[in-house]
Amino acid sequence: MLSRAYFSVVDRLPVPSVRVQRIIAFVVILTQGGISVTGAVVRVTGSGLGCPTWPQCFPGSFTPVGVSEVPVLHQAVEFGNRMLTFAVVLTAAAIVLAVTRARRRREVVVYAWLMPAGTVLQAGVGGITVLTGLLWWTVAVHLVISMLMVWLATLLFHKIGEKDEGVSVPAVPAPLRWLTVLSAVLLAGVLVAGTMVTGAGPHAGDADVARLEVEIVTLVHLHAELLVGYLALLVGLTFAVYAVSPSGASAIKKRLQVVIAIVVAQASVGIVQYFTDVPAALVAVHVAGAAAATAATAALWVSLRERETVPAAEDTDVTSPRLARAD
Repeated sequence: MLSRAYFSVVDRLPVPSVRVQRIIAFVVILTQGGISVTGAVVRVTGSGLGCPTWPQCFPGSFTPVGVSEVPVLHQAVEFGNRMLTFAVVLTAAAIVLAVTRARRRREVVVYAWLMPAGTVLQAGVGGITVLTGLLWWTVAVHLVISMLMVWLATLLFHKIGEKDEGVSVPAVPAPLRWLTVLSAVLLAGVLVAGTMVTGAGPHAGDADVARLEVEIVTLVHLHAELLVGYLALLVGLTFAVYAVSPSGASAIKKRLQVVIAIVVAQASVGIVQYFTDVPAALVAVHVAGAAAATAATAALWVSLRERETVPAAEDTDVTSPRLARAD
């Protein structure tokens, strides 16, 4: 019954063009990344318990109330972050409706449904974070899931731009794809190490929050070394792509350049943070950069395959000359 009612409503909607679908998908990326930035603002302003209960802000009220125990600024910042969740929910619902109405292929629809599913997961983790008094590891999980959602939203954006007919074929030789996989693994390590640095650092989200009891300099060195490894792999991948196809693969080369530029910028922000005692404003900038690096790496990863109208058997050719015209 629910399924029939859902498709009955969907069928009454106008059929969105691919351009409209991609615009919605791009907004999904922005909201998924944006909520991680506003979460960082909550943390650096000490507003993590501005709404001390969940899902309500205060017992008996979903909105802030005038209580002397919680400063108005902290209430406003935390409540504003929660309100952004509605933008995340709306865009997630919009992309599901858009690709369903357009009768896109199953893969696209599945990726679209991951957006509201991830939002539900984030809401649950957010509730646990508040109810446990901002334990550092719950905050870390919250951020890592946000980065995962940015990754998936970027893949969705790319897949919406592909034709539904045909099969996915490699655009580069297999060793280059595995090198990209390794770079993505290192990026995940960089993000996790970054959350640990935050967990041991000065911005806890509230004055009375228990911190990660590890010497922060050790964690900073781990974070930095993983970042250097990640950057080194990207540079190596760039040389490999140019060696295999000096005049082709322009889309892949451009995406590599973008990723490297973002990573270098992130490293610069991190260095400034380290030598200036982690100013609050730069924390939000660094989180925004993490979301940008995640999206750019996802865009690079997804560009290493392309969709073509060819027999499925040809998908086994991993050394295809298609590299010269990737994407």
